[in-house]
Amino acid sequence: MTPVQAPTTTTAAWSRPAERIMAAINRDPLTAPHALRNDAVLAFLVAGFSAVLALMVDDGRRPDALGWALLLVSHVPLVWRRRRPVLVLVAVITCVFPYHFLDYPHTAATQAAYVALYTVAVTGRPLRTVLVGIGVITMAVGVLFTISAQEALGLLKASGWVVAVLFCGVDVRFYRQYVASIVERAERAERTREEEARRRVAEERLRIARDLHDLLAHSITLIGVQTSVAAHVLSADPERLDRETVAKALDDIAETCRSARGELRTTLEVLREHGSPDARGPLPGLDGLPDLVEAARLAGARVEQTVRIRRAPPAVGAAAYRIVQEALTNAVRHAGPEPAVRVELDERQGALHLTVSDGGTGPAPGGTPGFGLVGMRERARSVGGTLDAGPRAGGGFEVTAVLPLTTTGEKAG
Repeated sequence: MTPVQAPTTTTAAWSRPAERIMAAINRDPLTAPHALRNDAVLAFLVAGFSAVLALMVDDGRRPDALGWALLLVSHVPLVWRRRRPVLVLVAVITCVFPYHFLDYPHTAATQAAYVALYTVAVTGRPLRTVLVGIGVITMAVGVLFTISAQEALGLLKASGWVVAVLFCGVDVRFYRQYVASIVERAERAERTREEEARRRVAEERLRIARDLHDLLAHSITLIGVQTSVAAHVLSADPERLDRETVAKALDDIAETCRSARGELRTTLEVLREHGSPDARGPLPGLDGLPDLVEAARLAGARVEQTVRIRRAPPAVGAAAYRIVQEALTNAVRHAGPEPAVRVELDERQGALHLTVSDGGTGPAPGGTPGFGLVGMRERARSVGGTLDAGPRAGGGFEVTAVLPLTTTGEKAG
């Protein structure tokens, strides 16, 4: 197994730095995190490299104290290169020109200028980049021409490096704009799909509402007519009561009710998920909690249950049952292998306090959130309660709900 896994590990080790480099290239330099700290590190590294070049190359006289001061100070403005790129370039040139004029090693002082030029190109418009490039080359050649015509001619020949740095910056800028446009189009397409889905759901709900309205309106109208017929037969001639007519009217009413109830049930079943456990049968309640706990244990969870309440209104019991069911399902899915889960239900101050907590790892960061938490909050809100869910301070995840034991309808009664 070792010879097979080693290449995979090596590939992953190489892929992580590559991903970081691509992320740095794709990221907008003006909004990148820790920009000041990263630029300070970059300025320090470039200054060290320039110092090594100053000691190794011999295209000028050996730097003295003034030369070292000018060389190192020219790298200090690079710390703020993203905030004020043009001003940083001017500050670097202000230090570099005296350095060149005093005939110190010329190659050592070009590194800071290249970084400043690249920053101007990658953060500004192409027109500004072209104007800055022309200005820098003209000024550099002019300054060196006052020192030595041969040095000025050599710099003019080497100005291709300046053009290459500027083109590299412009190319990276266009690449970032291209990546940003792709991301924006993807996000816009995703929003469009979500809006289209919501629109279709709204249209379907409107269609179902119209169907239910037509169904109930038609059935109630028939029941009203048939009831009027029965009432008329009973009151028109009590001495000669037509029992068959009255019985037929009542049978028609019952048949209309059965037909409306069947059609209504069929319409509502279409709205439910196929195979949903609550499609049939009575509402689940607190007496179904042991079955939920046992199912979670069979799935590998170590569940501890504490229930200090015996009875609750049917709606509250059903809401508590569904909340515990969804919380246990999430714990089994996301809390890791064999999670330790604690379920607590007790009655305090006229309300059912429910807590489901686990000590697992929780959902994976960056994952797509589902509708479980939304459904639990809707369950709690349906009975006038509240629900909170989130990571615990000591690790794991916790769901807490407070459900009033006296519903609005019972208060009114």
